Amino acid sequence: MNISDIISPDRVVCDLDVSSKKRVLEQLSDMLASNSSASLISQDVVDSLLARERLGSTGIGYGVAIPHGRVKNTDHAIAAFVQLHEGVDFDATDNQAVDLLFALLVPEESTEEHLQLLAQLAEMFSDEEFRAQLRATKDSQAIYNLLSNWKKKAS
Repeated sequence: MNISDIISPDRVVCDLDVSSKKRVLEQLSDMLASNSSASLISQDVVDSLLARERLGSTGIGYGVAIPHGRVKNTDHAIAAFVQLHEGVDFDATDNQAVDLLFALLVPEESTEEHLQLLAQLAEMFSDEEFRAQLRATKDSQAIYNLLSNWKKKAS
């Protein structure tokens, strides 16, 4: 699946100024609920993301987090991305503050698609050059283009 299938330019924000993990998850939830074709309620989205965080942080290291959850009122995966003005504590595996977040919602019954998307995102954000490009870019459309056009590097 291409990233452009699950994210749109209106669900990409750069230089967002928030002070906590909870606040950034609320912002992502608002973006996902208000800018999708699914009938999502922001509180349901944030509840899903917070429930997943209680199982263990989705901060994967390198200043990146991939908060994700399952929701009822959608039949397809949807995503949002934020680049933070300043990193926030996210209980990441490497204890680094997180400033790049890619939130993912999948249908409640989706399993294989969910795991494939998470694997693709983990690979994408393990690319040091890609992370540097995302951090250096201060334009939402340009970030959307970077996300949409990312290609796995040949090994």
